Amino acid sequence: MSNRARRRALVVGLGIAGIATALRLQQIGWTPLLVERASARRSGGHFIAMFGAGAASARRLGVLDAIGDRTHQDFAAYEVNRAGRRRPGVGFADLPGRPRTLLRGDVERGLFSALPDDVEIRYSTVPAQLVQDDQGVEVTLRNTATGATTTDRFDLVIGADGTRSTIRQLVFGPHPEYLRPLKYMIGTTTLNEPVEGFSLNEGLVLAEPGRSVWTFPFSNRGPGLMFSYRTADVDREFTRPPIESIRAAFGPEPPGALLEHLLVEFGEATEFLFDSVNQVKMPRWHRGRIVLVGDAAWCLSLYSGMGASTAIAGGELLGTMLDRHRGDMAEALMRWEERMRPFVLHEQKGALELRTLFTPHDRKEHLYRSLWLRLIHTPVLGAFMGKAIDNGDEMANKNFDVAAA
Repeated sequence: MSNRARRRALVVGLGIAGIATALRLQQIGWTPLLVERASARRSGGHFIAMFGAGAASARRLGVLDAIGDRTHQDFAAYEVNRAGRRRPGVGFADLPGRPRTLLRGDVERGLFSALPDDVEIRYSTVPAQLVQDDQGVEVTLRNTATGATTTDRFDLVIGADGTRSTIRQLVFGPHPEYLRPLKYMIGTTTLNEPVEGFSLNEGLVLAEPGRSVWTFPFSNRGPGLMFSYRTADVDREFTRPPIESIRAAFGPEPPGALLEHLLVEFGEATEFLFDSVNQVKMPRWHRGRIVLVGDAAWCLSLYSGMGASTAIAGGELLGTMLDRHRGDMAEALMRWEERMRPFVLHEQKGALELRTLFTPHDRKEHLYRSLWLRLIHTPVLGAFMGKAIDNGDEMANKNFDVAAA
């Protein structure tokens, strides 16, 4: 198999990481087969940001224009309280480099549109067994709708199937060995209209000790909405409808008109995400001819703002290394991981720090956050702090073109 002109890869997962990887593999002359557990594409999704690292890879993959940009040119962010009082705040679009603000579906559609028509995709399909040797990997695939199984061989298997990856569980071990719960929950959806009392270009943040709610404005549609809160018992949060868990987290104080409006909007949403916040930490992302990419390998958490960017960059770089080291799969995977790992570790650490901005853990963090926001809006200190952020390691890493290796 390894001597064929076109090498074959199984890509598990039709999300951002999987499509980006398959696209790059096709560009370097491989034949990817994409399999997806769901019965159809999942083109919806919550607010995401795309920083320079992801944009550079998307440009080389030829999809940056198709992905687009929903950032409002006159973006404004406000800190609010339950009474509705507002003061200037800081949002994603204020960050250095003006990251693109998008919906997950924008990135998925942009990548998917670039896949050649002859790339095979199988839905309702999951890997059931993998057996590898020096020449390839024998994979048994199961159709979840019919129960039918097929067995085939591939030069490489790529697990791009998310935080609770089936490939990771089959090859590397059970989820608890690699999932690191942060003891926070998130609930996200997208609103059809701007929040009452706010314009299309205005976002809001209501942050309290242990809980927060954000809206993320777009230029051409209603904003993204995100609830985030700390919990001592993640499992308990899933024992009742999501809106009940969110309401309990933001009680028992009266919500006020603004927060109540946002709670009602989430409760009535037909498409939403409600999940625990985790990171994935692994000592190694590949084993033989099986490799993990994206959240399956290194989930950063939503607080990093870098999930999509690292997924695209990781997929592109993997293809680049496979092309550069055509005769040596082990060398290619080793070089890929050597390049990606420091970048990812920096983002995982940064996500824990950014969590304070998203959702202060306790009263102490809330006071620190409030002081930081007040100072950054003062003329002299604000300019100094802004310059420090612009030139700091965190923003430099987010905009570093890691895949240009």
